[in-house]
Amino acid sequence: MNQPVKYPQFRKYINDMAYFKIVSESEWEEIQVMGKRYSIHSFMAKILPDRNFIYDLTYDYKRNWLKIEEEEYERIKSNVI
Repeated sequence: MNQPVKYPQFRKYINDMAYFKIVSESEWEEIQVMGKRYSIHSFMAKILPDRNFIYDLTYDYKRNWLKIEEEEYERIKSNVI
């Protein structure tokens, strides 16, 4: 039997250009890295493609993302101005 997912979950792109905090089944936060600039954006899944994106981040991430720990995410978040 599948265990329920515990949120938040943390992921990043393999190239370290974006970091993700999956807050819930319908919400995520993304930090984008552009050179020395960092920006953060919050998203609410209101349409199917967004819900599919969260599903992939949560369950099918191994092809596109790496699982990371909260500490790494928070370290990167501290660079956001």
